[in-house]
Amino acid sequence: MSRGAKVAIGAVGAGVVLWWLTSFWIALLVLVGIPVGAYLLLDSSQRTRLRRVGRKELGR
Repeated sequence: MSRGAKVAIGAVGAGVVLWWLTSFWIALLVLVGIPVGAYLLLDSSQRTRLRRVGRKELGR
């Protein structure tokens, strides 16, 4: 199983648990907010590298 698949399964599991414990909008805010916050914490060179790697993988 690839690393991306493991992350996706973990995110879905966290979403289901959060949705069950809280309202839908709070769960959605957490699931979207954490990756966006992590991306914003990267410096500009790391963001550029991340975008470049993402484009290469999409072109396969």
